Amino acid sequence: MYTIKEIAAPDTFSVRHPVLRSGKPVDSCHFDGDNLPTTHHYGIFGYGKLVGVASFFKNRQVLFPETNQVQLRGMAILKEFQGKGLGEMLLKYCEQLFQDEENCLLWFNARSHAVGFYEKLGYQVKGDSFEIKDIGTHFIMYKNV
Repeated sequence: MYTIKEIAAPDTFSVRHPVLRSGKPVDSCHFDGDNLPTTHHYGIFGYGKLVGVASFFKNRQVLFPETNQVQLRGMAILKEFQGKGLGEMLLKYCEQLFQDEENCLLWFNARSHAVGFYEKLGYQVKGDSFEIKDIGTHFIMYKNV
């Protein structure tokens, strides 16, 4: 019923915008590093349309000693598809892609309301909360995959 495949950076905007950047210009959906060859974007499709996205950037967070680090950014599921297990399905699929890499640490800045979702999937909080201007309270989360 649902399929996951790699997509281009601009394809993520149709989900990033309504879920993560509602009320902001569409160009705010473009993240630095979106078009680097080391960045990968994945989408989950259902009912003939893209319903969720996740992007992975080779990016080092100095709080962690691991040299092989990947940052998750722009994880989003369209509102009408939330609560159906699609975020978990997408994230677990992508985690599998990094399991071949030795000592890969997956980390990200999680919105405060999403922390529980990620904790259920084995991610841990590192440090205290912090604010991202015009977006809200976040926590750094991580997991060795």
